Amino acid sequence: MDILNTLVQRNILSKEKADQVRRESLHSEKLVEELLIEKKLVQEEQLFSLKAELLRLPLKTIEPKDIPAKVLKLIPEDSAGYYRMVPLSEQGGVVEVGMVAPDNSKAKEALDFLSRQGKFSFRAQLLTLSQFASVMRHYRSQKNEMSQALQELQREMQEERGTKKGPQLQRLVEEAPITKMVAVILRNAVEGKASDIHVEPTRDRLRVRFRMLGELYSSLFLPKRAAAAVVARIKILSSLKIDEQRVPQDGRFSAVINERSIDFRVATFPTALGEKVALRVLDPALALTNFEQLGLEGTNLEKVKKATKRPFGLILVTGPTGSGKTTTLYTMLQSLNEESRNIVSLEDPVEYLMEGVNQSQVRPEIGYDFAQGLRQILRQDPDVIMVGEIRDKETASLTMHAALTGHIVLATLHTNNAAGVIPRLLDMGMDKYLIPSTIALAASQRLVRRLCDSCKERSQPKKEMRELIIEELKKIPEGTEKSASGHLAGKGRDLNLFSPKGCRECGKTGYTGRIALFEVLEMTDELAGIVLGVPSEANIAKEGTRQGMLTLRQDGVLKAIDGITTIEEVIRVTEE
Repeated sequence: MDILNTLVQRNILSKEKADQVRRESLHSEKLVEELLIEKKLVQEEQLFSLKAELLRLPLKTIEPKDIPAKVLKLIPEDSAGYYRMVPLSEQGGVVEVGMVAPDNSKAKEALDFLSRQGKFSFRAQLLTLSQFASVMRHYRSQKNEMSQALQELQREMQEERGTKKGPQLQRLVEEAPITKMVAVILRNAVEGKASDIHVEPTRDRLRVRFRMLGELYSSLFLPKRAAAAVVARIKILSSLKIDEQRVPQDGRFSAVINERSIDFRVATFPTALGEKVALRVLDPALALTNFEQLGLEGTNLEKVKKATKRPFGLILVTGPTGSGKTTTLYTMLQSLNEESRNIVSLEDPVEYLMEGVNQSQVRPEIGYDFAQGLRQILRQDPDVIMVGEIRDKETASLTMHAALTGHIVLATLHTNNAAGVIPRLLDMGMDKYLIPSTIALAASQRLVRRLCDSCKERSQPKKEMRELIIEELKKIPEGTEKSASGHLAGKGRDLNLFSPKGCRECGKTGYTGRIALFEVLEMTDELAGIVLGVPSEANIAKEGTRQGMLTLRQDGVLKAIDGITTIEEVIRVTEE
């Protein structure tokens, strides 16, 4: 395609002007498009609308701040600037690349080479020059902010060379460069909706990674010589000892970021290469939600609401670390939080502060563990008790005693599924006869990424996926399907799923946050009989099916059909 010839043919540009632009472009590094706009021979919007028509490519509109940092790094800055191309989003190993001149052979060759080196495939999109310039300014401003802080830090360290390490480090962490560097890391994490920040020493540098939507991504790398100062700054914010590097330390601090108060929970860990720091990002605005936003619906929602309205009983939430158990407990507490109730929680650690809840953090190192805390809570005239985790026989016994004596008790337990809760309690030494009158409900959960409603696309599942879905749908108990999913067109008929695309709303990821899959088992007379008889996990699961319990995978399949998540996400978190 020759854009100059097309402009001449459509009487937008004279042949003389076109020849002049062509000659000038050959003798400079400027693109034809740049010269046309610089010389005001054609309007940018008109030029790129015509290019989009001729190339049959979409003309992209992008907000630079919505491009994830990890995506921008896929194409080096010098290559991006020279060939006028920038990565915009990445999904499933396919990178969407915005190009000012996708028809330029050199740019295409460069992109082919970079994709082979980076082991990704790409999809070209058309980008206007002004949009390209906007993205590059954003990219450089982020780099410059960190580079400036690094240069200032290096200058400070050079000036202090030869002095003792303690005073030098103490002074450095109070100076502007290191303060600014840590502030940039925290702000980037919050703006990127990261749940965790990992500051990790390697042999030759300091790596900073963010956990976003459950997965870790490298955010930036700092010189090895900056490691001690960065870690020390975080320690000072957390009121930790900066000269103690031999043993782990825990702390927390708050920071105002974009006019919001964000809490950070900090844990240091000594490694062979230096101290590693993990920071959990605790945004109070994201913590408290309702049952529906958690992912509870249909019969699962009905069972949970019924259990929380009981005058007493034990509600157990199970799942692996990072599956959202604490958020579910907080949501239950919020639904029970009334002026007429005394609510007390025992946590390790306290993650979010809740108005109206008396929250206490256990400290095993001084003898204040879950068991000791529970004994004290029972003297506080509680109505509702939350126990962060049942870890041993003593805590389990005290928890069940509290539930039997007229309290609503919420707690977590580590099992693979809801049916495994009762066998786990029996393994911990609990008496059979206590369980039916104590447990109101057991729920297991896993987190999956939620599809962005603004850009998700309908898609047809592959044959093996279709067969898996139909098989799971056939197993769903009668009467449960409709209440759990409102628009299933029969088991397997007209089966449409959804896949991620990426847009401005979701930062080009195709996903917005996460949602839980649930497996909810309630205590019934039939289940009580099994507990008092042969309480194997298989027998309990069979009773769960009889009472209409959806398995984690079945709940996930229904959410995939409803367009809430993808079937690939469901399989990923429910594989045995």
